[in-house]
Amino acid sequence: MKKLVEVKEFDVITYNKAYKDSDQYVYLDEQSFSYLENLIFTFNESEEADGVDFFTVTTKRHIGKVIRAKNYVGIIQLKNGVLIQILPKIHGSTSIDTKKTFLKMLKSLKNFPTKIFNEANLNTERMNLFEIFIRFYIQEIQMLLKKGMKSAYYEVENNLGVYKGKMLFSQQIKHNTVHKERFYVRYDEFGLNRAENRLIKSTLMKLLKQSISADNVKEIRKLLVNFELVEPSKNYDKDFASVKIDRNTKDYESIITWSKVFLYNRSFTTFEGNSFGKALLFQMDKVFEAYVSHNLKKYIASEWEVSLQDKGYYLFEKRFALRPDIVLRHQNESRIIIIDTKWKVLTNTPNNNYGTSQGDMYQMYAYAKKYETNEIWLIYPMNDEMENGQDIQFNSDDGVQVKVFLLDCHQIESSLLHLISQF
Repeated sequence: MKKLVEVKEFDVITYNKAYKDSDQYVYLDEQSFSYLENLIFTFNESEEADGVDFFTVTTKRHIGKVIRAKNYVGIIQLKNGVLIQILPKIHGSTSIDTKKTFLKMLKSLKNFPTKIFNEANLNTERMNLFEIFIRFYIQEIQMLLKKGMKSAYYEVENNLGVYKGKMLFSQQIKHNTVHKERFYVRYDEFGLNRAENRLIKSTLMKLLKQSISADNVKEIRKLLVNFELVEPSKNYDKDFASVKIDRNTKDYESIITWSKVFLYNRSFTTFEGNSFGKALLFQMDKVFEAYVSHNLKKYIASEWEVSLQDKGYYLFEKRFALRPDIVLRHQNESRIIIIDTKWKVLTNTPNNNYGTSQGDMYQMYAYAKKYETNEIWLIYPMNDEMENGQDIQFNSDDGVQVKVFLLDCHQIESSLLHLISQF
């Protein structure tokens, strides 16, 4: 079984054996630590991703080199097979509860390919995040099979004893100079061996080798029986280019997205490099914003118009666009409420403004002035230090009011209903 190392956001990782059993640090063997460090350097050299956003490498006195996880969560497999599972820090939760809540949060992401899944069958206690994502893929294919796989015309190249379709002269000369009775041809056939199904079969075959979950392996084997008439994809790029999602192939949309993630070892965040096997990482700022926005729209009263990532206002001659996370406009009253989400940990330190950043407050002030409203809300995640629900409010001398609300991610419904009651 592959070794799994579990890390929380902002945890510090060390390879110093003196801290192997420490509650303060996460221990990683020296080889794995080196692979992770090389991975971070690979991120830094990439034009598409910045390793500083994911981890920081520093040196601590008496400990040596350490790596600190930041606010990206998910799973990474290193070159030696070690899996590093990074979970978010969610108030009042065990590891199992955290995974369940995190999965609910992921469903809110616009580009996350699985919106509906059977949580009862996930076995989150026994599965790491990668195995859970495999289970999502399995469930998507099971739904497809219930509705029926799609057939289509597809091109076939073959050396036949009868002539059909179009002769491929270069291949004919190469293969049939002696066997004049044969024909190397290209022709169309109708059946299940279309690009989408080939990609699915290739993905299932790959995951069959990668999965360490007996349940997942069992389900994948059962699914592969349905693809006996389908060939594995010989050219991923060509087959993905052939995929066209329309009204007839809508059931394939999520599956193809997952197939691309698994076949290319791609994440929802892009990396390249040789120091890891696979990586699925999610930026918690974006996850939290989507989670709040998605659920708020469900509970907000009908007289409010909800706009996400609102556009139209700029600073300094349209050089800097303002994009508040949520703008609420009342249909019958001239009221506008601005809501911004921040995945940051506040502290119970009134003298230090509870840890709110000066940059965030400047941003809220700009929203207030441009949208001509003094109703501004900042939403942060609840944490252990702030669980008593302190009433935090900032008032400027010209009437701008910024209220701070702490949201319990486990109890999102009751938390948001409490927030709405204060409008």
